[in-house]
Amino acid sequence: MKPQRLSVGIIGAGPVGCVLGRALASAGHIIIGIASTDERNLERADALMPGVKAMAPHDLIELADLVLIAIPDGEVAGFVAGAAAAGLWRQGQLVAHTAGKFGIEVLQPASDAGAITLAIHPAMAFTGTSIDIAHLHESFFAVAAPNIALPIAQALVIEMGAEPIVIEPQNRGAYFEAVSVAQNFSAMIVNQSIGLLEGIGIESARGVIGPVIRSSVDAALRDGHVDVDPDELLEQ
Repeated sequence: MKPQRLSVGIIGAGPVGCVLGRALASAGHIIIGIASTDERNLERADALMPGVKAMAPHDLIELADLVLIAIPDGEVAGFVAGAAAAGLWRQGQLVAHTAGKFGIEVLQPASDAGAITLAIHPAMAFTGTSIDIAHLHESFFAVAAPNIALPIAQALVIEMGAEPIVIEPQNRGAYFEAVSVAQNFSAMIVNQSIGLLEGIGIESARGVIGPVIRSSVDAALRDGHVDVDPDELLEQ
């Protein structure tokens, strides 16, 4: 099921919301506006979606066929519930969030109002620049939706150039842990390694570490999962 051309309102002008908005616009959907009051975020939004309007959340929800909620995980439930209490959600409207921690259960207040709820979490790190568009094309999105709407979630992801994978509710915790560990620990290790080299006066520390990290990750991906003793890693 391919979504028709949709009017899209984006809640949150952080890196994820701006990049996905750009990808949806490139797929032919109409970005009617983005909700943010942060000047830096609005500059990012304008760089990726020139001329995009800054609008109040309630105005976006009223006008949008698809509301994309791209705000921190801890804010999603409160936002959805608040919009429901204000009577903003409507029958047949698409409401999607990008939070890796949750499936569609966090959107239940919107569902109760008749909205069609989707979870589409991109498994990648974002810079908030056009570089992310290329990365989208080699990334996977964890999707969840009611069975009747699952093809819509999958089609939206494919339109953005990525690959959808269906994550069942009971597996959401393991999925989120895997993605978080990969993202957070890799960033921490790279940062620590660069710091060690800079500490001994190597000015091109990032250039030295870059090939090490890339070749090590490629080797690990090639070998797949194996049981590893952490002490053995330090001895290699």
